[in-house]
Amino acid sequence: MNQKKTLMRAAMICSVVFGLTACGVDMPKMTESSFETMTVKKSDIELPYRFSARMKGQNDVTVTPQVSGQLMQICVSEGQQVKKGQTLFVIDSRNAQLELEAAQANLQAALAQENSAKLEYESNKNLFDKKIVSSYMLNNSENSYKQAQATVVQARASVNRAKVNLGFCTITATVPGVIGEILVRPGDQVSPMTQLTMLSGNTTMYAEFSVTEAILESMVKVGMKASEVEEYISQLPDATFIMKNGTEYPHKGRVVSLTGVVNASTGSLTSKVSFPNPEGHLYSGIQGTIVMNFAEKDVIIVPQYAVVRLQDKSQVYKVQADSTATAVDVTTEDTGNGKDFIVTSGLNPGDVIVTTGANNVTEGQKVLFPQAEKK
Repeated sequence: MNQKKTLMRAAMICSVVFGLTACGVDMPKMTESSFETMTVKKSDIELPYRFSARMKGQNDVTVTPQVSGQLMQICVSEGQQVKKGQTLFVIDSRNAQLELEAAQANLQAALAQENSAKLEYESNKNLFDKKIVSSYMLNNSENSYKQAQATVVQARASVNRAKVNLGFCTITATVPGVIGEILVRPGDQVSPMTQLTMLSGNTTMYAEFSVTEAILESMVKVGMKASEVEEYISQLPDATFIMKNGTEYPHKGRVVSLTGVVNASTGSLTSKVSFPNPEGHLYSGIQGTIVMNFAEKDVIIVPQYAVVRLQDKSQVYKVQADSTATAVDVTTEDTGNGKDFIVTSGLNPGDVIVTTGANNVTEGQKVLFPQAEKK
């Protein structure tokens, strides 16, 4: 019974196939897969170099008093934007005022003494000309006059010093910027060893980052003289600052320095990029990424999907004259754009390689070009 059912099914299948064929319906045929290819050539590309960076004010100033005394007044608050010359702190100035008054009194006494010594000297000189007094008396009066003049100079210096110390009782901003954490309170005793706050001059900001020797070799020309570095720096591309949240800072920066000494422990040197900060959006201490695009000329660029990774090897399939594919070992560098590789060895201009479908190619497989399918 089962044998009869099997024969009947076979007869029905044959009838269907025969009927489709008789009606002119084409049955599916086995076709070879086709692969996209490209001809290798040299071209130019810009490679983005990325560096972790930390922002620092162009003029970050540690604010400390230059005289000792009691802190009477704090005129600013943390995070406040201040102008150059704006008053920040006031120290008790009474002692400094008294010292100034005493110095001014001493100056008046010294001036009076100088005037008396001058009169005596001029009188003795007149008498000496008339041969009434000896040269000893003349010289002695002259020395007294010179000593009085020196005393006046010292007294004036004391007055100026007292004025400076009085001025030090009012602490002002030496640069425009932002006030950091205030470490004191009114009533505290302060001295030149006391740190009051940090003033970050943020009209221009520096992004500091480290450059390794390997990257430096590709950035800086080999054998460049020290006198040529400044000119070379001026020709470096603009830099972009990417904040930690991925936001791109709208103003471009320029490299302003490359330190000339490589850190022996890290194998890197420090570079600075200057950024304008007109809106005050950048602050000292914030971290981000510096991106700089450097041009690479006359390099072989291939799509990443054309490169097949086999353990520690990178290969591409080179198309031979008979349309068969041969695996070729290559060395590559990442372009950083997520799409392409730079091939540094293994290929030459004019070579034809498989791109789309490279992962499905086997050694010696015949590769069909797309136009062959349209025949």
